[in-house]
Order: sequence, then C-alpha cells, then structure tokens
Amino acid sequence: MPVVPPLPQSGSMWRSAIPVIAAMLLVGCQSYEPAPLDVGRYRVSLDERLLDTEPIDRFSQRLQATGEDVPDRFDPADGISCAEGEVLSLFYNPELRIARAEAGVALASKETAGLWEDPVFGFDGAEIVSPTAPFEFGLMGSLTIPISGRLEVEKAQAGAAYEAELRSLVDIEWKTRADVRRQWSAWTAAGMHAALLTDIIDDLERINGIADHLEAAGELNRIERRLLRIELADRLVQISEFELRVIAAELLLLELLGLPPDAGELLVPSYFEMSPPDAPDVSARLIAANTELAVHFAKYDTAEETLRLEIKKQFPDIVIGSGYGTEFNDHRVMFGLSVPIPILNANRAAIAEATANREVVRAKAETTFARLLRQLAAAEAALELQQFQRTRYEQEVVPMLAEQSRDLHAIAELGELDIFVLLETLTRTLSAKQRLIDLRLGEIDAAITVARILGPATRRQPSPTQEPPAAVAGDTP
Repeated sequence: MPVVPPLPQSGSMWRSAIPVIAAMLLVGCQSYEPAPLDVGRYRVSLDERLLDTEPIDRFSQRLQATGEDVPDRFDPADGISCAEGEVLSLFYNPELRIARAEAGVALASKETAGLWEDPVFGFDGAEIVSPTAPFEFGLMGSLTIPISGRLEVEKAQAGAAYEAELRSLVDIEWKTRADVRRQWSAWTAAGMHAALLTDIIDDLERINGIADHLEAAGELNRIERRLLRIELADRLVQISEFELRVIAAELLLLELLGLPPDAGELLVPSYFEMSPPDAPDVSARLIAANTELAVHFAKYDTAEETLRLEIKKQFPDIVIGSGYGTEFNDHRVMFGLSVPIPILNANRAAIAEATANREVVRAKAETTFARLLRQLAAAEAALELQQFQRTRYEQEVVPMLAEQSRDLHAIAELGELDIFVLLETLTRTLSAKQRLIDLRLGEIDAAITVARILGPATRRQPSPTQEPPAAVAGDTP
C-alpha cells in the first residue's frame, strides 16, 4: 500500500505564498505620481505668451483647416487686431481652459466606462494548536458576469455625458468670441470718448487764450471769464475719469484674451463690423444652431441614458465562484453561485430620481428655447432702433452742431465772444458726439447678440488646441 506523505502541520508554506499571491493581484494597479502646483512657473509662461508665438501660429492654421475664417499668421509686432484677438482667446482664455479640463474628466469617465468588476479572491486559514491537527485553509475566487447588459448602457451614458461637455465647450467658445468682439468695441469706444474730451479741452484752451486778451482789453467781464475757467477745469477732471474707463476696459479685454496686463499697448482699437445672418425660420435656426440649446439637448440625452442605466441595474448580474480548501484532512473543491432577486429594492429609488431629473432637464431645455426667442426679438428690435438713431445723429444733429461751432470760432477770432452761447454749443456738441459713439456701440452690441443667439451656420466641434498625433512610420496617411 503506497504511503501518502502527511500534510504539513504548520502554515509556513501558506504564509510564504501569501506575498506572492498579493503581488500577482497588484500587477494591474497604477502607481501615484505627484504633480506639484507651481504658480511661479505659470507666471513666467504668462509673460512669454507674446514672445513665443509659434503655438498660436500652428493653432491658427489648424483652425483654418476646419474652415474657420481666421488670420493665417500671428505677428504681435504690428499690433494685435480683433481677429487675432479671437484666436488668442480661443487658445488662452481662462474660462475655456477650465472647460477643456472638465471635458477631460468626462473623457476619462467615457474611456473607462463599462469595465467588468474585478474578480474577488479570498483566503481563509486556521492553524489549530493541537499537535495532531492539520492546517486548514480555503481558497475562493468569484467573478461577476454582467448578463444584464448594464455595461453597454454605462458606456452609452458616459458617452452622452462627454458629448454634453463638448457641447458646453463649444457654447463657451462661441460666447467667448462674441465677448471679445463686444469688449474690443467697448474698449475702442472708451478710447474715442477720451479722445473726444481731449479735443473739447483743446478747444476750451484756445478759447481761453482769446478770452485772456478780451479780458485785458476790458471787453470781457470777470463773471463770463470765470465761467470759461470753470468749464476748462471741469473737463480736465473728467478726462482722468475717462482714461480710467479706458484702462478698465482694456484689462477686461486682456482677461478675455488670456494675456498679461502689460500687453495692452499691443492692441489695435477698432470697431467690429458685422451683419447678423439672415434666418427666415427663427425657431428652426435656434433648434439647429444655437450653442446654448445644444448643451441642453445633450444633457437631455445624458438624462435619458442615465434613466436607462438605472433601469438596467434592477436586473441582476450573476456572481460565480470556485475554490479549493481542506478541512480535517479532507480536500474539497468548492463552487458558488449568487443571483440577486429584484423584488424588494429593485433600484426603485434611483429609477424614480432619474425619471424626475429627466423632467427637470426637459423643462430647462424648453424654457431656454423660450428665453432665447425673447432675447432674439429684443436684440433685433434694439438693432433696428440703434441703426435709425445713429443715422439721424450722423445726418442731422452732428452736422448742424459742427456748423454752429465753426461759426462761433470765427466770431471769437474777430474778438466777439458770447460765453453763454459758446459754452452751450460746446456742451451740446460733446453730448451729441458722445451719443453717436454710444449709439454705434449699441448697434454693434445688438448685432453681435443676434449673431450669438442664432448660432454658427454649421455644427461646430471644439477648437483643436492640441497638436494632432504624430504619424508613425508605416501608418497609412
């Protein structure tokens, strides 16, 4: 009769095997790599954005490849135009940077969605103190088999969430471009206001010179002379206020462009001239092209997939297991099977919450559509009114005041100065020209608003800020 060697009486063999088994289980785990926050380094890169323009050039070329009407070269040496500023904002705008990072989070979820659950390994051991007792152990492994189809729905839900982030990114880009055009025009208008006031001050200083001679000759009394000095002093105070407005508008513009505060001297003032697109069917255009509404559509798709996922979760997945062990010198092969029975919980709470959330998203989409219709109607009415008022001021009010001012200057040169009429004319002329600047700015703002609400002519994708992957030898072009 063959002799069967006895099983080891101690657990030394199993204790030595545990580290090996643990190492095998940790093979697929990732390791942590720290990435310290270095704001000082970021500060240096902020100052170098207009020194190293090659990234902007490449980005502009990639935009052109997608059909965008943007400058093919970026050269800050000759100043930065509004069109170049739009390219800068798409690349460096801080809000867009955050939105792209958030889209990266959704992409990470999409790429890792629908994975099987990790198998579970269990080990139980007992070393009985009795000298004749064997070492007892049990090894068990289990694996979840997703027969419910939940994993495919998880992938679809993560894909819908990622698409919603992309639509949000496109919406922010579209609004950023509109904000750059609007703020560029506002900054230009602020500079024109300051220049206009400077011209009025020059006129007052010239008139004050004439008044000095008239006062010395006794042809101008002290009360009238003092009025001119008060008017000049008041305008000199106002010019500093307007210069501060120019600085504030410039800093807001630089923030949109993502440039440091000292880059303002490179900006070239200009009005953004545009004609809003013609949309015979406004409702159809909004549904097809409005970028904000597209975000709500994508969020509704995400809510639909979320509800579908929660419904899938009520159907059970199978957990199967198998193992090997010993008990009182008996060797055993073990099997296990578990199937949840969805009769008590059945994921009812999550399903009810997902259903209610879908209705919330539906309400947001529909009310957003109604709001956009109202905003578009208001912007179109404002555009029409601003155009009418600007035309009247340009063709009637400003020419008459200019003629009045020329006549008064000619009379003043002859030594006849009516202070009250002169000051009234100067004040009205300044007010009319300022009004004309504001009307033109309002007209531009309304046109930009109409274009922003109507949306781009074609469905956009996020701007290609990243370099395309380099071609690998042997790849098919």
